[in-house]
Amino acid sequence: MATASVLQFMQKTAEDETLRHQLEELLGVGDGNISSEADLDPAESAALKGERAPVVAEFAAQQGYDFSVSDLIVVVDAFEKHQSGELSDADFAKLVGVSTSDTALVEGTKVTNPMKRLTRYLGKTYLGIDA
Repeated sequence: MATASVLQFMQKTAEDETLRHQLEELLGVGDGNISSEADLDPAESAALKGERAPVVAEFAAQQGYDFSVSDLIVVVDAFEKHQSGELSDADFAKLVGVSTSDTALVEGTKVTNPMKRLTRYLGKTYLGIDA
């Protein structure tokens, strides 16, 4: 799922300082950390959904994250709507492709599948599901 690639790229901005600084330069606003709805400020959201979106998608592809501009916009829009309360946790999870039932299945276990790890991370970060 392409939204998973967007989310993985966004998460990586919290972990990789070089990537974060490169993204900050590309966007021309914010600090480059777009890893969560709390870290994604309004100026970064506007840049990611606007004229900088194609540049960001191309940059992400060069880093190994393949997604379209529309995939990026869908995820950023979902972050904004979830943060403002327009989207419930369940609707947000569905829109970005995170299954709360998958998260429950991996509670308390070591997760080796990268998609399961991402699901677990997103469930904890955005949905408040403690695993």
